[in-house]
Order: sequence, then C-alpha cells, then structure tokens
Amino acid sequence: MTDIAWLRGLAEEGAKAPIKGASILFAAGLIFGTASVVHWLIASDVVTVAPAAYGAMWGVTALVFLATLVVLIGRLKREGGVETAANRAFGVVWTALGWGIFSLFLSLIGGDLARGGQSDLAEWSLIIPSIIMAFYGVGWAVSATMTRSKSLWTLALASFAAAPVLAVLSGTSWQYLAYAGALYGLMALPGFLIMRSAKA
Repeated sequence: MTDIAWLRGLAEEGAKAPIKGASILFAAGLIFGTASVVHWLIASDVVTVAPAAYGAMWGVTALVFLATLVVLIGRLKREGGVETAANRAFGVVWTALGWGIFSLFLSLIGGDLARGGQSDLAEWSLIIPSIIMAFYGVGWAVSATMTRSKSLWTLALASFAAAPVLAVLSGTSWQYLAYAGALYGLMALPGFLIMRSAKA
C-alpha cells in the first residue's frame, strides 16, 4: 500500500507541476540499468565472454545513451511549452550531474594513462555505482526542493541509501544486479511516471 501511495503521490505532484526532461531520466535508467544486468550476467558466468567485453559493453552503452540523448533533446526543443524556474533548475542540475559523472570517468581513465596503466582502475570501478547513486541523490534532492515534492525527496533519500548498500556489495557478482534495480527503480520508473503525468 505504501508503494502504491508513493507512486500515486509522484504522479499527482507531476500533474500539478509537470517537469520537462523526465524522458531523459527514463532513458538513462533503462539503458544503464539494462547494461548493469548484462554486466551481472557476465560476472556471474551466465554469459561467458572475454574480460575485455566489460569495457566494450559499457562503451557501446554510453554511445547508445548519447544517441538517445540527442534525439530526446531535439524532441523537447520542438515541443516547447512553458519554461518555469523549476524546469530550468531541473534541467541544469541533471545536466551538471551528467557532466560530473562524465568528468569522473575521464579522471579515472586519465589517471590510469598517466601511470602507464599501473593504477588500480579495477578497484576504483567497484565504487563507481555508489558514487553515481550519490550523484543521483543530489539531483533528486535539488529537484524536490524546486518542486516542493515529498515524493522526489523519497527518491533522493533512497538514492543516498542505495550508495552504501552497493558499496557493501562491491566485489561480488550481485553488485551490478542491485545497481540495475536501483537504476530501474530510482531513475527509469520515476522518469516514466513524471513523463506520463507531464503529457497528461
């Protein structure tokens, strides 16, 4: 009942003050969540591939998301509509978080290259899901403040809580399955609900 009430509250609040750009959150959660499931399948030996497949898989995932992002941004620009302060803040904070995550990856790769491939990049990668969920927590917290939404605050707190849980699971095959669940539940699903309520 609590989950149903929360989802209803999220949809109702979105209908009162629809947020533009939720389709991007939906796409990010869906695309990266699915990639996390594939990562888990490889890590669990359900799918047998060469170790280099991890990097290739995430690289392809990033390209798929970037292509999707270009399409969605173009669609949002064509739709137009009223641009509220909350919508502008929503767009700015999530764009900044995206660039922050991209900068994080470039920093890790750059540090590894600077050390001739001798840095422990594999160890760092274990904590990346936790860092990203903490980033998402900040995004939802700012969005909740701008829209005065209790439901979005729930997403913020859940994202912050997911970060240490994923850290505890780091190094196990279950980490990326849990990460997929977090991406589906804390990004894809809310993005879909907000997107649907905005259209309504």
